[in-house]
Formats: sequence, structure tokens, C-alpha cells
Amino acid sequence: MANALPTRIVLLAALALVTSGCATTTSRHSLPPLRTVARVDLARYAGTWFEIASFPQRFQAGCVASSATYTVASDGAVTVVNRCRDRAFDGAERSVVGRARVIDPTSNAKLEVSFQWPFWGAYWIVALDPDYRWAVVGHPSRDYLWILSRTPQLDTNTYEAILTGLRQQGYEVERLRRTPQP
Repeated sequence: MANALPTRIVLLAALALVTSGCATTTSRHSLPPLRTVARVDLARYAGTWFEIASFPQRFQAGCVASSATYTVASDGAVTVVNRCRDRAFDGAERSVVGRARVIDPTSNAKLEVSFQWPFWGAYWIVALDPDYRWAVVGHPSRDYLWILSRTPQLDTNTYEAILTGLRQQGYEVERLRRTPQP
């Protein structure tokens, strides 16, 4: 019995550490699950998208003229090439190649992307123009967000309508930063 107490304490401490990694540190924990679009035609989604706005991320620091190009492979996987210019439109090009995989084949709206194996991150299409002129990509945590367009500029009315929809999904749109595009 003397050893049972220290063993219980160690087990409880381990359990507390494991479950604390699952805890949400923001007020978003009370939000309903993030909704995605009903269906994405990956062949139509393929091609180049320009970043209109995003939540600032360390891995994109200094980026301007950001874009992403998606190519669908015969096995259904998607090659992702993210590009930007470093600090100025004539700055050095930075790029990274990744791979995305569909995790919800019913909708094709939930994907995971990896730019460095074995790490994968959620890539959920949460809004999409019926004509595939613009798209919004988010993460279930609502800590990541990108507004994309087939052109380097997006008209103000469309942008404001997108923001309204994102607010309804629980996104803190005040965190968005417009991406400089030529």
C-alpha cells in the first residue's frame, strides 16, 4: 500500500500533463465545430490562388505577393507550391513545396497538408465562391486563416461579405492582415 500513493500521484500528474495539451487557451473553446463547404471539385480548385489576407504567421514573416499553386495527382493527392516575394515585389522569391491529402472524401473540403514530413496540419475550405473565384481556408482551431482569390485583388464588397461569413463562424477577423499584391 505504501507504493500505491506515489504511483497514483505520478499517474495523475501524467494524466494532467497529457490532457492539458488538449486544452484550449482562448475563448474559442465554446464555439461550435468549424463548418466547411458542402463540396469541393478538386480539379476546379487546382491552379494558382493569390493570398488576399491572412492571420499573421511566423513562417510567412516578410512575405508579399504570396500565392499558392495546387496540382491534383492521379492518386488524389495534391501538390502544393507556396510562393512569395521577400519584403518587396522585386524581392527574392521564397517557395516551399508540400503535399495535401483529402481526409473527408465526401466533401473534399477537409484536407491535411504537410510541408515537412511527418507533420500534417488541417487545411479546411470554409468558404468557396460557386465559380471558384475566391476561397477561404481555415483550421478547426480558428488560429489559421487565409482568404484567397484567383486574381491578385478582390473587390471590397466581396471581401466584406467574406468577413461577415467568417465572423459568423467565430473567426476574429480583426486579426486579418491584407497581403500586399502587385
